[in-house]
Amino acid sequence: MNQMNDYTKRMEQVCRKNDSVANRLYAEYGVNLGLRDENGNGVLTGLTNISKIISSHVVGGHKVPCDGQLWYRGYRVEKLIQDLGEDKLGFEKIAYLLLMGELPSKEEEAEFAGLIGKCRILPTNFTRDVIMKAPSEDIMNSMTRSILTLASYDARAKDTSLSNSLRQCIQLISEFPLLAIYGYHAYNHFERQDSMYIHHPDSSLSTAENLLMLLRPNQKYTQVEAKVLDTALILHMEHGGGNNSTFTTRVVTSSGSDTYSTIAAAMSSLKGPKHGGANIKVMEMMDDIRMHVKDYSDKEEIASYLGKLMDKEAFDRKGLIYGMGHAVYSLSDPRERVFKKYVENLAEEKGMQEDMALYQNIEEIAPQVIAKKRRIYKGVSPNVDFYSGFVYDMLGIPRELYTAIFAIARVVGWSAHRIEELICADKIIRPAYMSVMVEKE
Repeated sequence: MNQMNDYTKRMEQVCRKNDSVANRLYAEYGVNLGLRDENGNGVLTGLTNISKIISSHVVGGHKVPCDGQLWYRGYRVEKLIQDLGEDKLGFEKIAYLLLMGELPSKEEEAEFAGLIGKCRILPTNFTRDVIMKAPSEDIMNSMTRSILTLASYDARAKDTSLSNSLRQCIQLISEFPLLAIYGYHAYNHFERQDSMYIHHPDSSLSTAENLLMLLRPNQKYTQVEAKVLDTALILHMEHGGGNNSTFTTRVVTSSGSDTYSTIAAAMSSLKGPKHGGANIKVMEMMDDIRMHVKDYSDKEEIASYLGKLMDKEAFDRKGLIYGMGHAVYSLSDPRERVFKKYVENLAEEKGMQEDMALYQNIEEIAPQVIAKKRRIYKGVSPNVDFYSGFVYDMLGIPRELYTAIFAIARVVGWSAHRIEELICADKIIRPAYMSVMVEKE
């Protein structure tokens, strides 16, 4: 192993020399890095009926930023959540909407929720033989391994027909909470030497309720806790076809691959820290701020420390205030606007008003600091990740599960895009790369 490490360290410089492409060539050949043009707009690679993101309007031929909007199947997401009311949990209803393209009737909603509940079960001894066999702190890797192994238990694993793919997607949506929570409990027991408890899911409970019940030793939770987690899941379900993991879903689906391989590929994309791990970075930053800011109500003290973050003098010295800004939204992230009210309710129930005040002050002050330090005037606002980690922390969800919770929600969007790709597209997605290789003979 030492010999291998020495070899790869030596070869790293060789790779860097031969694999580097000069930045000027991208502009020279009109290649958009990250499939984004110079204005930050994504290069069109497909069409979808599933969702829509609006962050600006064209006025007089110019793009003018607006408050962000997120639409699911023709409905604004805040309206969908508002129509649920204060008490009703809506994960299953909105999952039906994204998968089927229309809101369910009461009978259809009950049938679909019942099906999700019945499918929330793993094959006999799967938890013992697969999840517990190789416990890992990396719950996303644990889940991905389980997803691929589930294919071995499916007699029609390779069948990519529409009805069979829909069946597999619904089953995975049902099973994801078990893969995540059981994976964490196995790690917590075998790697951290803590107690382990494996609760059976309750088919009569919603996805959010089952998550809390399965995670906690006493299986207890409050209605406020379930409601805020349910809302978080709905807001994370889908975010257009251009995000990295959903695009991965469409690419792998277009190759003719099976559902398990496709969703496993999406998981591998989501676990990347540039995609699904943002709320963990926010929490780590907030831990650092709490250590250095004595008075959470002192806006000048907060502004001073945020300035140090921007100047690369504090925390990870990357010059970033995590949770602020978004690749698409500028004036506001609609998910954050909706979520904030539920976060406030949970903070009140948990007696965390002081921490909530710190978050609110940072939300107010950070855009001003960023604008001053970076001379960015287009608008910087908090994104949904700014508050989601705080919510998970108040719910007692360990940080090892943060990205996994994201996956439990986003598998619905991945499934909807897989189904749409199967129906609408019959060509493999194969973008072009221009070779700038120098011929040597």
